[in-house]
Amino acid sequence: MSKSIRQQFADTMLAVGQRDTDLVVIVGDISHGILQPFAAAFPDRYYNIGILEPTMMSLGAGMSSVGLYPVLHTIAPFLIERSFEQLKLDFCYHQLHGNVVSVGAAFDYSYLGCTHHCYDDFALLKTLQGSEICTPASAAEFDALFLQTYRNSHLTVSRLCGQNHGVEFRASDIIFGKAAKIADGSDVTLVAVGSQLRTAMRAQELLADKNLTADILYIHTVRPIDIEPIRASALKTRKVVVLEEHMRSGGFGDDVLRHIYEIPDLRFHSLAIPDVFVRNYGSYDDLCESVGLTPEAVVTAVLTK
Repeated sequence: MSKSIRQQFADTMLAVGQRDTDLVVIVGDISHGILQPFAAAFPDRYYNIGILEPTMMSLGAGMSSVGLYPVLHTIAPFLIERSFEQLKLDFCYHQLHGNVVSVGAAFDYSYLGCTHHCYDDFALLKTLQGSEICTPASAAEFDALFLQTYRNSHLTVSRLCGQNHGVEFRASDIIFGKAAKIADGSDVTLVAVGSQLRTAMRAQELLADKNLTADILYIHTVRPIDIEPIRASALKTRKVVVLEEHMRSGGFGDDVLRHIYEIPDLRFHSLAIPDVFVRNYGSYDDLCESVGLTPEAVVTAVLTK
């Protein structure tokens, strides 16, 4: 059984903390169990602020201003939506570095309803100058991307997915800001963000039954966008389907279309969360099905003229 992404987060904090005394972890009353090794080893660099997320963000900005490298961690809607003003003013306006690590992704907390869903985070964060967005969907990706970015000069947001896409990558193949080519095909370009790579891989099998082949590009870095391989594939297939667990407005699909819309005879489909509240309850797979993030929906989009 592969390690969960959330456990890898805790393991990476401990490993980095052992060699970098500037790393500070600040949590909003979550992940105490898995972070106990870090807290025990570095009690002066571990803070639980409780359910005071805007305060947590301001505290992290203050630490950043004196040269520390804060990691701010809690559930996505409380970390991004509730604390957006502090992200905007305390970090980005003052051009401070920092690391925001959210859990919950779009609707990993599927049984807790809309209060624990966050599917507008890409759109919000893309309005902030100097922000970066990663959405690692495997343990190896989080570890590699964090090590590559945590000491840079930006606010880097890592959206941890509860669902591993199931594709194994070598650490050397995980490069911040670069799309990963998963499969070669000629009939359609599937651009999969985060956990939705799993859906794209299943759709590839269904398409093969119809004698159709897919170029599959995997996105773990939403911002900055690596558009060149997507554009090259779109020029080859003239049909692009983007799969993402984000609302359609402001999502990765919007960015892709903005860069390729002028390609002649292009057909483009965005498989994303509709611009409505997801009011359903159930499992993660139930919610994906309710918003049309399924392999069958991919095939339908491909076959649509």
